[in-house]
Amino acid sequence: MSFARFMELALYDPAVGYYRREGQRVGYAPGTDFFTASTSGPIFGELIVAAAVNLLGGREPADYTLVEIGAESAGGVLAGVAHPFAGTRTIRLGETPALAGRCVVFSNELFDAQPFRRFVFRDDAWRELGVGLRGEALVEIEFTPAALPADLLPAVARDGYRIDAPLAAAALAQQIAEQSWSGLFLTCDYGKSWRELTEAAPFGTARAYFRHTQSNDLLARPGAQDLTCHVCWDWLIDALAREDFAAPTVESQEAFFIHFAGPFIASTIAATAAAFHPRKLALLQLLHPAHLGQKFQVLHAWRD
Repeated sequence: MSFARFMELALYDPAVGYYRREGQRVGYAPGTDFFTASTSGPIFGELIVAAAVNLLGGREPADYTLVEIGAESAGGVLAGVAHPFAGTRTIRLGETPALAGRCVVFSNELFDAQPFRRFVFRDDAWRELGVGLRGEALVEIEFTPAALPADLLPAVARDGYRIDAPLAAAALAQQIAEQSWSGLFLTCDYGKSWRELTEAAPFGTARAYFRHTQSNDLLARPGAQDLTCHVCWDWLIDALAREDFAAPTVESQEAFFIHFAGPFIASTIAATAAAFHPRKLALLQLLHPAHLGQKFQVLHAWRD
């Protein structure tokens, strides 16, 4: 099968999928596999509220519903967080997003969790990578020639160059953007431009996470480890632009929150005089370039 099909089963199969199993996957507790911005506590939700209200540009927040797609918990990132919106709604990973009316559509690490296709350039041709069975072991296989969408991959590349193509993430962005809703699109994730993916990432960007350890063994522990790759920001921007979103913009998480939640950050620091106050440490983790501030980027766009 293709790697995309393997990933779909490994992450979303109702019986054995990683995101369908019970138990805590995110955080620092024993048995968790990775942490994300929401692990920092309610301050991440407070930053999102402050930035979203700023981006509404003087419009009344009470006219908008915040919809979180890919929420890790039933309450989402705004659980326990005061907000001025008309209400909130959460759509869990793998559920079909249905959107209408005036919304702030938010997601955190939604697009990197979508199945992706894998390609390798070998002997002057692109080949698609898939998964096969050898005895009782899962192994990587190559399909020759690769069944490619027209003009997807570069004409030539270095022999052995790998591209992990997040096509399902682009399709999901299109599905979200083409629905009949207006307002703010806001997503936090990690990604690269298409040029970076095709010229500066020779081994691809795919990886697995298990017990807070990153691995290149994507076929180990199917259903028990997370699988991910960098999103292609160009493709998400294109999906938004096709549906009349104005000026889709990508910037680092650090820059985004400083630009659009600066007063909230300043007031939080002023109110937490202690050097090691938990809220100040949470801000440091979210904003500092050595932590999540540069690792993650934010894409935002507006549609009337």
